[in-house]
Amino acid sequence: MRRVSIFGSTGSIGQNTIDLIARAPDEYEVVALTGARNIAQLAQDAVRLRARIAVTAAPDLGPELKEALAGTGIETAAGPEALIEAAARPADWVMSAIVGAAGLAPGLTALEQGATLALANKESLVCAGALALKTAQRHGGKLLPVDSEHSAVFQALIGEEMAAVERIIITASGGAFRDWPLEKLAHATLEQASAHPNWDMGQRITIDSASMFNKALEVIETREFFGVDPDQIEVIVHPESMIHALVGFNDGALMAHVGPPDMRHAIGFALHYPDRRSLPVERLDLAALGQFTFRAPDDTRWPALRLARDVMKRGGLSGAVFNAAKEIALDGFIDGRLRFTQMAEVVEQVLTDEKAVDGLIDAEMTLDNVLAVDHLARKAARTAISRKAG
Repeated sequence: MRRVSIFGSTGSIGQNTIDLIARAPDEYEVVALTGARNIAQLAQDAVRLRARIAVTAAPDLGPELKEALAGTGIETAAGPEALIEAAARPADWVMSAIVGAAGLAPGLTALEQGATLALANKESLVCAGALALKTAQRHGGKLLPVDSEHSAVFQALIGEEMAAVERIIITASGGAFRDWPLEKLAHATLEQASAHPNWDMGQRITIDSASMFNKALEVIETREFFGVDPDQIEVIVHPESMIHALVGFNDGALMAHVGPPDMRHAIGFALHYPDRRSLPVERLDLAALGQFTFRAPDDTRWPALRLARDVMKRGGLSGAVFNAAKEIALDGFIDGRLRFTQMAEVVEQVLTDEKAVDGLIDAEMTLDNVLAVDHLARKAARTAISRKAG
């Protein structure tokens, strides 16, 4: 019986992971489930999967979680330190689906235990890719991609030599505004940005899809995960979201991964790896689909892609700056303090002001330094938002 933990269990990735595990309850022993403020869902899933411990990241909700699980025998805890403690509990396979930089420390802790970390938290590699990979190598842990694009690349590379890879192409749906006139983008509403045309995801990642910040993070993650040069990574807009990524080889061949827009495929592949098992996902009818379409991304519409290139060129801890500023800019849009197009302006302003992070941009990549840069970049982004809003 495999021991598994799910960090970020109440989100979209976590719920899809639970769906797969619940279909084979005799195969898994659930060590820990963690969530944030959706206590009812966290408690319900903990009981359903007979988890040993349920943890909320919100310290103020600890009593509510404890009450919800009273009499079940399931241990409860609350707060960021409790997440770290839960990640230190021995598990064979850990889903890292906490959104944002908050997922970095629990993921590193799980790798330190030698676990296989199924990585849906792209920020871990964006902020501290070298640190995560080094930690896995040092402690015998393993990183497996769960983003659909990186899972697709990983699968296309099975049995191949990286020396034969010329390029990696990751696809983007284009999000809610892919067909909007450019002049309308500044007036896009929160409701409009929160409606994805293809995927059923949480609000934050759906908005990141519309702004292409999600894809920008994935470009950086591709470089870190597969060790390719930035100029080998391409982005193509593919509105159907059926081709998740392509790998181009030195003989001119392209290997494409095709599948329905269902995250259970990438999750299931990581859960069962190296085996490939049957999954409850749609089987594509190519004749019914008719055609796949592609278009080149427009940096004017999606400046986040250009900023990702700048981050890879700059190096150091600029990935942590980029992610932190992006998260705060997204908060500003959700809270109504920024227009949709101003998110990229805030991120670029923080990236180009090295004083914003007190000269730490080239500091050694340690968890403490990454968190320090994250804190300073968030502060700088809040200041930039206040100036725009004022």
